[in-house]
Amino acid sequence: MKYFYTHLIEIESVSMELDKLDLSGEQKKHLANLIDSSIHHSILDVVMSELSPQNKRVFLQVCKEDDHSKLWKFLNEKIDNIEEKIKKCADDLKLQLHNDLREAGEK
Repeated sequence: MKYFYTHLIEIESVSMELDKLDLSGEQKKHLANLIDSSIHHSILDVVMSELSPQNKRVFLQVCKEDDHSKLWKFLNEKIDNIEEKIKKCADDLKLQLHNDLREAGEK
């Protein structure tokens, strides 16, 4: 699935780490979906925590429209350095995921 922030983050390195694990294809797919969901929810949390209650409603409405240009215009008007905040959130989570996957591979 293509999210509004997909162009800002790279998750291929997490997928490569996941591929190193001795798991079935179905297990890897399930873990990949969990990783995707974790990243998505973490980024939504970063965005929502920066918005007022009224702007949260607007954000959700614009998300439903699936117009990424309109969404980015809104976010950049309402949140200073939102792209950097999203990148930092994703990078922090990826680091934790890499560590968790390496640890799982050692067991």
